[in-house]
Amino acid sequence: MKMSGEAETLSNGSEMSDLSVALQDCMVALDLFLRNEFDEALTRLKSRSKDSMYHALTYATILEMQAMMTFDLEDILAAGNTMKEAQAVCQRYRKKSTFNSKNFTEEELHAEVCYAECLLQRAALTFLQDENMISFIKGGMKVRNSFQIYKELHTILKSASYVHGDNHGHFEGGVKLGVGAFNLMLSLLPTRTLRLLEFVGFSGNKEFGLQQLQEGSAEQTFRSFLCNMLLLCYHTFMSFILGTGEGDVEDAEKLLQPYLKKYPKGSIFLFFAGRIEEIKGNLDAAIKRFEECCEVQQHWKQFHHMCYWELMWCFTYKKHWKMAYFYADLLSKENAWSKATYAYMKAAYLSMLSREECQPFGENEVALFRQVPSLKQKIAGKSLPTEKFAIRKARRYNTDNAIPLPAPPLEMMYIWNGYTVIGKHKDLTEGMLKTLDEAQQTLEQHPRTEFTTDDQCVVSLLKGLCLKHLGFKEEAEHYFTLVLCNESQIKYDHYLVPNALLEHGLLCLEQGRIEEAIKLLETAKQNYKNYSMESRTHFRIQAALHKARGTAMNGDHCSPSSP
Repeated sequence: MKMSGEAETLSNGSEMSDLSVALQDCMVALDLFLRNEFDEALTRLKSRSKDSMYHALTYATILEMQAMMTFDLEDILAAGNTMKEAQAVCQRYRKKSTFNSKNFTEEELHAEVCYAECLLQRAALTFLQDENMISFIKGGMKVRNSFQIYKELHTILKSASYVHGDNHGHFEGGVKLGVGAFNLMLSLLPTRTLRLLEFVGFSGNKEFGLQQLQEGSAEQTFRSFLCNMLLLCYHTFMSFILGTGEGDVEDAEKLLQPYLKKYPKGSIFLFFAGRIEEIKGNLDAAIKRFEECCEVQQHWKQFHHMCYWELMWCFTYKKHWKMAYFYADLLSKENAWSKATYAYMKAAYLSMLSREECQPFGENEVALFRQVPSLKQKIAGKSLPTEKFAIRKARRYNTDNAIPLPAPPLEMMYIWNGYTVIGKHKDLTEGMLKTLDEAQQTLEQHPRTEFTTDDQCVVSLLKGLCLKHLGFKEEAEHYFTLVLCNESQIKYDHYLVPNALLEHGLLCLEQGRIEEAIKLLETAKQNYKNYSMESRTHFRIQAALHKARGTAMNGDHCSPSSP
């Protein structure tokens, strides 16, 4: 295989290829970005984003990171357009013939990996816009093209004819990033989505994906940071929101430490430090980190909103309803991601306070619940699943004598898998159980309404979760079964039954009742559709089935395989 590249003479008389110079410059820009010098980083990159594939890719990647951390619609659209432009720049440097030819120049190989990365990141942006996967599936061709390029590049790397170029480490890091991301992503996707994407017969190997990303993050290359970020996102967010909380917190801490040491005031790393403390159940330490993250930089205000969201949940877990309301209110005023969700959360927190306690806020829970439907928005033509959920729950307040929801912050906590977080601390879990006992007593003391069975089943599901985390397995199973027994009586909250099956299945899995667990999970997966947060539930079912089948094989994992 031939490696080549145009060279330029540096001031010290040595020569570096244009590719080497571009990579070096992009790493300097990335360093500026990680030091919170956002404008300087973007200015440096933008100046060459029309003629250098690495400048174009890095510029678009930073904009995408901003979009992924703020969920701001303008950020998402800007990042998507810029990534499309970066893809066009990469296309100019790609080999004109097919992969059958063995004489790739080094520059052409890098063009392939950069082009594939643009496609992969554009696919990630579509998922950010639509958790229900519609846009993602429509863009399936992009996903498959990217997948195919990474597959070919992985083969080239392993071939006997491959010759290491000057920038081999950066190229190999790019392949590890792509191969790792695809294996991890495809392992998380529900089977039906894989079918629609036409990845027939390939479900991704999660362990191999994590291994590739781990190897990529360990090297000092251009892609090390992105491999690291993807691993941190998986361990601290994806495994909770789209899984069953199976992320490795210890691994996340090890990954973060070197970056936190090098960038002690880097807002991205302070944020992840806060998130790690949060999922460990160390809420006071988490709150301190998130507050510090907001203090270290004032330029990228949208990044504060990510911290406000986590602070809102930290105070929810502590049952500090006033402080949780404070951050929901800040978000409703400053952030455009989901005004309907923020209004719902504000109303939910006020519903936990007495009338006297609510007075200083100058807002009324019923009025706020009634506002929720009018605040609905669409991103890429689709409504956010969490908004749909909030709107459905708030509908009951559109009558004169509205029947209040039972402990709505605790129900929304479940949607975001918060019980996995509080389950690590007995006192937090007992506090939530006490609130749910009070909600159950209130329901029993009031006359039955059309909502009574639904409300009782909400409380039963959440009590079951608390009892499971407290070690009362039989009592937990009783409450999950109670939801299933009332299936025919549930009028509105149809999401409860598949989720009760999911939680019952996870409980059986903990107890070593593997066959029973798989049966319950398959029932949840196959027998229910068109319910609230369905896509998120299917992600969790997929994660639970992966765990169950891995356990059934006595912990033996499939041997690592490339895409």
